Amino acid sequence: MPDMTKIDCATCSVDPCTTEMVTIADAMGVETAFHRHASQNPRCGFGAQGLCCRICLKGPCRIAPTGESRQLGVCGADRHTIVARHMARMMAAGAASHSDHGRHIALALKHLSEGHLADYQIRDEAKLMSVAARLGISTGGRDNAAIAGDIARISLGDFQSQDDSIPCSWLKAFLPARRVEKLAALGIMPHNIDATVALTMARTHIGCDADPANVALGGLRVAMADLDGMILATELSDILFGTPAPVTTRANLGVLKRDAVNIAVNGHNPLLSEVVCDVAAEMAEKAVAAGAPEGINIVGICCTGNEVMNRHGVPLATNYLSQELPILTGALDAMVLDVQCIMPSLPRIAECFHTQIITTMPHARISGATHIPFREEEAVAIARRIVALAIDAFGRRDNAKIHIPDLSQKATVGFGAESVTAALATVDPEDPLKPLIDAITSGAIQGVVLFGGCNNPKTEQDNSYFRIAKILAERNVLALATGCGAGALAKMGMMTSEATLEHAGEGLKAVLTAIGAAAGLDGPLPPVLHFGSCVDNSRAVALATALANRLGVDLSDLPIVVSAPECMSEKAVAIGTWAMTIGVPTHLGAVPPVTGATVVSTLLTETVRDLVGGYFLIDTDPVSAADKLYQAIQDRRAALGL
Repeated sequence: MPDMTKIDCATCSVDPCTTEMVTIADAMGVETAFHRHASQNPRCGFGAQGLCCRICLKGPCRIAPTGESRQLGVCGADRHTIVARHMARMMAAGAASHSDHGRHIALALKHLSEGHLADYQIRDEAKLMSVAARLGISTGGRDNAAIAGDIARISLGDFQSQDDSIPCSWLKAFLPARRVEKLAALGIMPHNIDATVALTMARTHIGCDADPANVALGGLRVAMADLDGMILATELSDILFGTPAPVTTRANLGVLKRDAVNIAVNGHNPLLSEVVCDVAAEMAEKAVAAGAPEGINIVGICCTGNEVMNRHGVPLATNYLSQELPILTGALDAMVLDVQCIMPSLPRIAECFHTQIITTMPHARISGATHIPFREEEAVAIARRIVALAIDAFGRRDNAKIHIPDLSQKATVGFGAESVTAALATVDPEDPLKPLIDAITSGAIQGVVLFGGCNNPKTEQDNSYFRIAKILAERNVLALATGCGAGALAKMGMMTSEATLEHAGEGLKAVLTAIGAAAGLDGPLPPVLHFGSCVDNSRAVALATALANRLGVDLSDLPIVVSAPECMSEKAVAIGTWAMTIGVPTHLGAVPPVTGATVVSTLLTETVRDLVGGYFLIDTDPVSAADKLYQAIQDRRAALGL
């Protein structure tokens, strides 16, 4: 291992499992993401403000990061154009990533409908029918395969349509009509995901769009394409694998087992991880025969972990920034990777242990990993090969290296628009949304916050999620969470009945307790509802749309906010941008590279508010951010006369 930058392990994360394992890594001389982050200091001031342009080979061009300098790039682009171009490209990359996931699921549904995927089935017929109804597909007298084929055709049409006068089908069917009309009038509604991503790359090429406001508005359009890809990915996954329902499981590194073959699934695409879960149950006796009396223990990391956690109660080992640490326990036998937010460092750390690092996707390979190409047509056979490798690796464990932190938290997960509506229906079967509307109207629930985003080592891992969630819960704000934010809050014990009793204000506590009792639960609903992976942010939009339609208002009228305290990836930039574009005040806890251009930063935090109703709120301090989010909720309540 290289010489490592020393860090204060006790302050790298608020999660005690993470600090424990980073301390062990420090002692072993194993370099983690926390060490690499420290080694990058001091960082480039040009890049931090978005003022380093690398789009063509004449550069890189750097614009002075202070003052209102008229310094220009070689081509003549000023600071505002340079920042806008790079920001739009980040949004395009995020949209490409999420929509690639969605296309993969849509193609799988198409092939299933044609009888080509024997290893998959439609597990949620009710969701199939509800999606068909929403998309205007006839279901009477037709079999599931034919209906699924039409859904796949319309979904793939959102990647292929050349009629730029018709918005993407999923956005048009999913958002309130008045929001669709507003964005269409502004030219922000995409007609084709691929074309919108391509246009963003074309317009930001050297010598093209140099109007920073126009480039930034093009970024809003590609962010909406990101939302379209996310919606179809989530809805089609529910059809194939089942719509999540509440289930109680556990989260944090203590979910690993000394006496089991431990397999972690990591990434974002459920097509393989779902089959691995099924096959692991089949092959449990082989693990026992190999000396693992507890069989096979599947655990999740990052958003693939959130997918199987919400559908099957698979325990979550950890979230993005600490994904290397399960290897350091010495008890992880295999980590199965698909796509997105996967650290290339994993095979290097695994060299110190027995862990098999297995890549599966052709466009997400890592040097040093074992590559087993995944094909849906052979899903079960491939999953069996992967599980067999893990069982074989178990036999090579060094028991002297095993150190599993003795900590995990209970977490009730598996929420979404359907399960929340079902819980509310136990209170009012005739009008399920009425109890929530009444609670908001009375002030028992002041509003709703959606926590999304990533982990970012620029801040203490998980701390801002935890602090903002606690502050807002005390002020009677209901929280939803997705992605690594959901993982953080699950690890910190915020997805339990006990957390409601400890942290929720009296109004929120009363509402969650009443719903829990009506639903026959042992206690109140948690103050933070796990809504799934990062692609499942669309579940929160579905719930907000249902509320807006029920009240006859737009999304921008509702007392809802979004917080991404540790945003990190280009996908997070795209998510935050579409959240703001559909009308929601959106907090970022990491400063994006736009501060070097007042035209862009002002447009995204102020000007856009008059155009779409939403805006970015940038604040790295969790207490201050919580105050601003709460004030944004109060502003919306006041506008509604509440």
